[in-house]
Order: sequence, then C-alpha cells, then structure tokens
Amino acid sequence: MLRTKFVFKLVPIGLAITMVLVLVAVALSPTAAVSPLQSEPPSWEYQVVRAYFDDPAMVAALAAWIEPWEVNYEAGYVVVGVTPGDYKLLTTLGFRVEVDSGLSAALNQPRQALPGQGGDTIPGFPCYRTVEGTFTALQDMASTYPQLASVVDIGDSWEKTQDSSQGYDLLVLVLSNQNVPGPKPKLFISSSVHPREYAPPELSTRFAEYLLQNYGQDADVTWLLDYNEIHLLTFANPDGRKQAETGLLWRKNTNNLFCSDTDSRGVDLNRNFGFGWNCCGGSSGNVCDETYRGPSAASEPETQAIQAYMRSIFPDQRGDSINDPAPAEATGIYLDTHSFSKLVLWPWGGYNSPTPNGEAIQTLGRKFAYFNGYTPQQAIDLYPTDGTTLDFGYGDLGVPSYTFELGTWFFQDCQYFEGIVLPDNLAAYLYAAKAARTPYLTPAGPDALDVVLSSATVSVGTPVTLTATLDDTRFNNSNGAEPFENIAAAEYYLDVPPWITATVPISLPMAPVDGSFDQPVEVAAATIDTTGLPLGRHILFVRGRDAAGNWGAVSAVFLWIEEEPAPALYQMYFPWIGAGE
Repeated sequence: MLRTKFVFKLVPIGLAITMVLVLVAVALSPTAAVSPLQSEPPSWEYQVVRAYFDDPAMVAALAAWIEPWEVNYEAGYVVVGVTPGDYKLLTTLGFRVEVDSGLSAALNQPRQALPGQGGDTIPGFPCYRTVEGTFTALQDMASTYPQLASVVDIGDSWEKTQDSSQGYDLLVLVLSNQNVPGPKPKLFISSSVHPREYAPPELSTRFAEYLLQNYGQDADVTWLLDYNEIHLLTFANPDGRKQAETGLLWRKNTNNLFCSDTDSRGVDLNRNFGFGWNCCGGSSGNVCDETYRGPSAASEPETQAIQAYMRSIFPDQRGDSINDPAPAEATGIYLDTHSFSKLVLWPWGGYNSPTPNGEAIQTLGRKFAYFNGYTPQQAIDLYPTDGTTLDFGYGDLGVPSYTFELGTWFFQDCQYFEGIVLPDNLAAYLYAAKAARTPYLTPAGPDALDVVLSSATVSVGTPVTLTATLDDTRFNNSNGAEPFENIAAAEYYLDVPPWITATVPISLPMAPVDGSFDQPVEVAAATIDTTGLPLGRHILFVRGRDAAGNWGAVSAVFLWIEEEPAPALYQMYFPWIGAGE
C-alpha cells in the first residue's frame, strides 16, 4: 500500500489575492482587449515573450497555470511561451509583454533532418537520439557489458496502458559490477519528465557510455561501478517525448482524458507526485493548463511506476512529519534533470522554509553547482511548485533530491550541448556517484584531486610516491556560502576502501608536502613500499579530512606491480635468464 505524508502550508495573503485575480481573469473572455501600450499579440499560434512584472507575487500566480521558462527577479521579467489567448491574459493580469521575434521564429520552424543525418536522432539535432535510438543504445550497452549493465522495465507509459501495441515501456539502465556484492549506495537520475527538454536524456545516455567505456581504465570510474549502483531513467515520459521530437513544446503526458484531442492534453507529471500534491498553489486544476496536476495524487501510470521504483531502491529514511529529518548517515541521491535556466534546485518547492536537513542539502547543492557553474537555490525561491519529483524524493524517502536545469534552451543546439552542457554536468554526475554513500556528510569534506603516482607501473619492491591535493573550497557560493576549513589529515587505502567491513580496511597516512596542514588547500604525499605486493593491478583510494572533522569524497589511482626484471648486465650476456627456459 502506498503511503502519503501530509503536510500543510499557508499561502501568503498577497499571493492568495493575486491567484484569485488570475482565476477571475481566466474566467474572462480570452479575447479581452490589449492595452495600446503593449506590443501587438502574436501572429503565430505560439510565440515566445518576455513578460515584465511589478510584484513578485505575479510570478507565483503565473506559475500556477503556465510554466515560466526563465525568471529574472532583478530585471523584473519572465520568459514564457504563449498562445494568443495566453498573451492577452498576461496583459489583463498587468504584465507588460514583449515578443522575442528571434526565438519565436526559430520555434515555429518545421523540423528538418540535416544532410546525412540518421533516423535515430531528432531531425535537425544529430546529437540527440530519439526514444527508439536511445532505447537501442541502452540495450546495446547491456549486451556489450553484461557484467556491468542491465535494463529494467519499471512500468508502462499512458498510451501503452491503453493499447499494448502503442506507447512505450519505462526503461531504467542499471550500472554496477554484478560480481562485487552489496548492499551498495544508489544514485538515481531521471529525465524527460517534461519531454520538450532535449538535453537531459542524452546527458544520461552519454554518462552511461562514459562509465562503461572507462571501466578498468579509469580508477575512479572503476570503483564507482564496483561499489555503487547507478540507475538511469532516460525517458520518464516517452509518449510526450515523441510529440516533442516533431518540434512541439510538449510538456505533459498524452493522457487524452484531459483536454482531449488537443496539443494541450495530458497531465504535468512533475505536478502529479504524491508528496505535497496540490498543497501550495504550485499547480493547476484546469485540465488544459501546462501545470495541470491530474485528478488525484499519482493518478498517472508514469508517476506510479517512478514512485514505486524509487521506493524499491531507496529505504524510507524520514518520518511522517514535515519536521522530521533524515539521519546524517542516510544514503542515496536522486537527481531529476530538466532544462533550461542553468540552475541547481533543492527542496522544498512547495514550502517556504528549509527542509529539516537544510544545511546538508544546501552543501551538496552548492557542490554540484561548483562543477556545472549553475546558480544553486531552494526550488521555491524560483516560484512555488507542488507534487514534484524533487519534493517526493526527499519528503517521502529522505533522499537528498535535486533538479538540474541544463543550459539555455529547451531545444539546446548541439554545439553548446556537447561543448558546455555535457562536460560540465558529467563532472557533477560523477561527484553525485562519489557522494551517494553518505550524501549528508561527504560534501562538507575536502575533495581529493590530482591523485598521481611517481610511476604508475613499477617492479615489485620499488618504492613509489603518491601525491594528492586536498581542497575544501570547491563550492558555488553565488547564492549563500559554505565555510572553508583547513585540511587536518589525509590518508590512503590499498585495494580495500574505507567503507568495506568484510575485510578490515587499513588507513595509511599521507603527510603535508609543505610541513603542516594549516590551509584549506593542501598537497599531501606518501611513499609506498611495494615489497611483497602481488603482481598485477592495485587501486589506491585517497581521501582528506578538514578541521571540522568532515571526511571528503574518495578519489583513486591504479598502481601496477611487475615482476622484478633480471639485471641488465646478466641480460646482456645471458639473455635466456628470465626468458622461461
């Protein structure tokens, strides 16, 4: 039986009044006159506008029925896509509206394949695989790397529940070395809840390809797949994604029971999750609105499948009260990736207060934002939302949960995606995997960087020097600040990482290169005696601790031990020595 946690929030009086005005305006004729001081209403059926506001409460009221694409509170405007009726409603509500003719023209261009473009990518966007192209890639990874990858069917899309020959399965790619026993901490990344956002599914697919291709070659990737599980739901809304691949700005699922037989049909899945559903003025009850929350909490098959899967892989680590924190030792991380706006968001989206684990959640959020350069903030600071994946992950399960808003546009061009979005967010994803074991603790500690050996391959008995930089400063403090602590200790482990309990891990100290640990960034070193080490590959795990007692994320490096060669002089005169005969 599914469990729902109930929480309550008082909507501010100003916001409530503004929302009433919105409802009154919606009831007016959509052909209400446009002020002569405003730009002319759009001539196309759908257009991009910049809507200027005088009161921030107008943004919250707007977001209850249509999703702002970008919010700039300093300059006092939102960017949003509108129909002619929406445009006139905005002016009735007091927004000053300007049309972005460039984006509007681009948005209304028909989708056309580029010369030589394959059919498994979106026409005009060869960097983004279609639903079918992505599913083929997932199955190929599972076939090529059966020890490391498997595909799990967690449920059906709405169209498939209506007709088994239509629609799609919801497929999760699970990455982990199946030969290494668990239990293992889990990182779950979902994408394409809003299918018009092209970049998120491709980012997850390429993250998976990077991990699999670098397993056994890169020490960090290797231990991450040995000791973690990474779960990737590339398409949370595959029915809607097929609509978006044609160039439609499709946001909801395709449930034809709501706003039937129109391009506005369906339910906004990111307003349909069970925790905080319809709690806080952050969704709409109008079936044709972009943020329609559905007739009841988790009414949609996609939502039901995702909730059930999350409950199956994450333990429930939080009590029923809104004020119950998850324990500091809680495990797992959930990321729901969207676009656009270059943001890292954390819960709550519906409640205007920090979560009970607020400080630790903010620390990890600012760590993510260090890697991708995005603005870190609580979700409600953008505008109120309710029934979201973000609040469900934390509110229902106590898992630290984040939304990444990638890049600068729904249909991000391939050059920007591959040159900026991909590398910046791959780094953030890798850190998420590193921190998933203890996400409320690890991010406060220093990062272990530039872990290198004086020689990666040595003969048995040859000493080798290990060095690493420990850095406690790597946070994005553009919105708040994290404290920097001096480094207090550094250590390494040979082959057995510090979290293993079946075999006792042995901590080996590293010393400060400059003579003392007294700065937030330090270089540490150790000399490793390789006498008696078995031949072959070894892995060295390095981590640091700051003055506040926080151990940071582990980084690793491979060490290869070879058989000691015969002396050069003997080999010159007796070349058969060591040759096996």
